[in-house]
Formats: sequence, C-alpha cells, structure tokens
Amino acid sequence: MKMDEDRGTDMAAGVVTSHHGEEHRLSELRIVLLGGRWSGKSSAGNTILGREEIESGVRTAQCVMRQGEVAGRQVTVVDTPGWWKNNSVKNTAELDKQEIVCSVSLCPPGPCALFLVIDVSSVFRDKHKRSAVEHLELLSERIWRHTIVLFTRGDWLGDTTIEQHIETEGRALQELIEKCGSRYHVLNNENRADGTQVTELLERVEEMMAGHGGSHYEIDRMFLQEVEEKRRAVEERVKQRMMKVHKQRITLRALFEGRFFSFIQFTFRGTTMEY
Repeated sequence: MKMDEDRGTDMAAGVVTSHHGEEHRLSELRIVLLGGRWSGKSSAGNTILGREEIESGVRTAQCVMRQGEVAGRQVTVVDTPGWWKNNSVKNTAELDKQEIVCSVSLCPPGPCALFLVIDVSSVFRDKHKRSAVEHLELLSERIWRHTIVLFTRGDWLGDTTIEQHIETEGRALQELIEKCGSRYHVLNNENRADGTQVTELLERVEEMMAGHGGSHYEIDRMFLQEVEEKRRAVEERVKQRMMKVHKQRITLRALFEGRFFSFIQFTFRGTTMEY
C-alpha cells in the first residue's frame, strides 16, 4: 500500500496522522461498494460487517444499506447493482445507472470511501478498465480521490502476493489502480475469522481521508436531485406498465373462464356445440 512519506499511521491505535500532525480517529465510516456483476461485492460487504447482512449469490437489483460495529467503529456499507464488466456504460440499464448514482445518498452526508471491487481470479483487460472507469465516472471525475480498489477471492492467490499479481496482470489493471492513487487491498471472503484484513482495510480508509483533510465524497446536490427525479419517473412508468399487464391478465382470465363455463353448460345439457 502506497503511503506519503510525510504522513504516518499508528495502526495499533487506529489513528491516522496527517502531515500537519493532526490525528484522525474516526468512530464512523461510510462505504459504498461498486463493481461488475459477480465480482463479490455482497460477500465483501458481509466480510467487512462480520456477518451475513447482505444476500449474496444473487443479483443486486437495488442498493442495499447495512450497518454494524466493526473494530470499534460504526460502519455503514452500501451495496450497489453491478455492471457487465465487458460492456460500455451505454449498454447498462438506466435504472442500474441511477441506482449507482443515488447510492451515495444512502449514507449521508456522503461516503468516506468507495471500493471498486474486482475478483482477483478473473482476467483483467483494457475493456474491463474502460467499463469500470465509465461506470464510476457516472458519479463525476472527482470519484477517484475517494476510491480504493478492493480485490476479492484472496484465497485464489495462494502463495502469490497481491503486488506480484498486479505486476503480472498487465497495464490495464495497473493504470486503474494508479487512477485510485495506488490504493488497493485484498480480502479473503472465505476466511472471515481473520479480522485483521478488515481492520487494515478500515485503517486504509482513514489514511486516505487524512490525506484529504478528513473530507468525504459529496456529489452535487442538483445533479443527484435530477437523477432521483429521473429514477422516480422510470419507476412510475414500470409500475404503470405492470398494472396494465395485471389488468390485461385479469381480463383474459375472466374471458377464458366465461367461455369455459359456457362450454360446461352446453355439455351438461347434452348439447354438442363448438363455441
């Protein structure tokens, strides 16, 4: 993990010291998980919280917010819908994009950090980097100052260090990490008993915030309001469409049952007719 030489960290006490000598001891951390589908976002959220709070193994269609106390801190985790990692943002459903943007409003006044979740066992290429960049920049280009790359499935590495993996994976992954200020961490979701990996991750968030003077990510309120209004409009259209389909089904069922009842009546009277 890259650290500025003029900033120190007391890991044991959970204290981050800026280059001005100020100590940052955070009692509350707010985190948003972003990433492609099946990257392990939900499992990472559960590992961070230390328990099964977020349903994993299924697609996250809407943002999910959960809270818990972790390593003496009140931690809020927001899970978001994932994107197909091969696809441009243009091919992502509008509701998914709106959920990603609105995710930052679920942990007011804004997230301390955004984790870009990547499955370390998957090959990472230029198209995957482009997709990640496009989706994160839905939230603005300022997002990178507050983003940490979070690798999941650390058990897959075996004896290989995460640094060795990054080096051998190639430029696409290296350039993406550089956009995040060379901040990264790896989690082994299969070894949740190891609380050290989560404690170190939270300390990295505190270190990053210390470099920003303790500031969190905050999206433009007018932009967020505009997106939320669009989302409500889309949801209302979906709701109206579902109601219309439901009414059509009721009408068809009534018509079918009416015809079936007429057929039974004719048959009961011994009349053979084609209705």
